[in-house]
Amino acid sequence: MKFFSDNAAAVHPRVWQALHDADHADAAYDGDAMSARLDDAFSTLFGTECTALWVATGTAANCLALAAMVPPHGGVVCHREAHIEVDEGGAPGFFTHGAKLLLADGEGAKLTPDAIRAVIDPIRNDVHQVQPHAISITQATEYGRAYAPREVAAIGSLAAERDLGLHMDGARFANAVAHLGCHPAEVTAQAGVSILSFGFVKNGGMNAEALVFFDPQLADVVRYRRKRAGHLQSKGRYLAAQVLAMVEGDLWLENGRAANAAAQEIAAACGSRLFHPVEANEVFVVLSPAEQAALHAQGFDFYDWPAPAGAPGAARLVTAWNSDPAHVGALARAIAAL
Repeated sequence: MKFFSDNAAAVHPRVWQALHDADHADAAYDGDAMSARLDDAFSTLFGTECTALWVATGTAANCLALAAMVPPHGGVVCHREAHIEVDEGGAPGFFTHGAKLLLADGEGAKLTPDAIRAVIDPIRNDVHQVQPHAISITQATEYGRAYAPREVAAIGSLAAERDLGLHMDGARFANAVAHLGCHPAEVTAQAGVSILSFGFVKNGGMNAEALVFFDPQLADVVRYRRKRAGHLQSKGRYLAAQVLAMVEGDLWLENGRAANAAAQEIAAACGSRLFHPVEANEVFVVLSPAEQAALHAQGFDFYDWPAPAGAPGAARLVTAWNSDPAHVGALARAIAAL
C-alpha cells in the first residue's frame, strides 16, 4: 500500500489514450499540430494570453525558467527547503551557469515579503555581491502548504517593486488550486507570476510538464535554452498530447481533488499528530520509530521524515489521484488505532 510519493502514481487512462492518438506521423520536435495547440489551451485555462512549452521533467522546467530570468552572476531568492535547493542536485546552478540561490526562511516552507526583504535588503548594490534577479516559490510547498491569492500577490508586488522575476514551482499546482477553490489565474497571472512550472507527472501524466509564460518574451529565450539543454525531444507531440489531455477538460483539477480528498481522510485520523495543516496531498504526521515500524509491518509504504522539535519521530504520507480507497481507509484506521 503505497504512500511514499505521487511521482510513482499510475498514468491516467485518458493520458494513455492521448499518447495512442498521437501515434502517427507528424512534424518533428515542437512543430507538430499538438504542440501548436498549447498556447491556446493554456490561454483559455488562465483567461489571459500566455505561451506554453513542454519539457520532460520538473527539474528542467524549474531550471529553464530560472535561466530565462537570472544571469550567471545573479541570484534567486527561495526558501531554504525549496525543491530547487534541496532536491535538484545543483541543477539551478548548472542551467543558469552559476547563479546563486539566496535562502530565506518561513513557516511551512512558505515565503513572505518580509522574509524576502530580510535576504535582499542587506545586499549592497555593487559588483562584490550577488544581486537578486528573481524569486521562486513552490505551490504547494514542500510541506503541502498552499499560497492563497493574496499571499502570491503580495510577493508579486514586491517582485515588481524590486524589478525581480517571479517563478512558481507548480509541481503540485493542481492540488493547491483544488484546495484553494480559486481560478488558476488568481494565483499566477493576476498575482504577478512571470513563469509557472505546471506539474503533470505527479498528477496522472507520464513524462510531460509544462512551462507557462505570462511574459511571452521569456518563452523566446527558453526555446533556445531548451534545445541547448537537450530537452527539445524529437517526438514532442507525445509530450504535448499528455499535457492537452490533462488541461482540456480539466482532468488536472479533477485528479488534484481526488488526491486531496484521500489526504484529508488520512489527516482526519491523525488528529493532534499532524504538524502541518493538510492543504494538498501530503500529510506530515508525528510517529515514533515503533509506530512507524508497526505501520510498515502492516504493509504501508511511506518515507520517514525529520521530526519537529520535541517529537519522537515523523513520517510523510503522500496520496495520489489514483490512491486506492481501500488502502486509504486502511491507513486511516491503522493510524487511529495506534
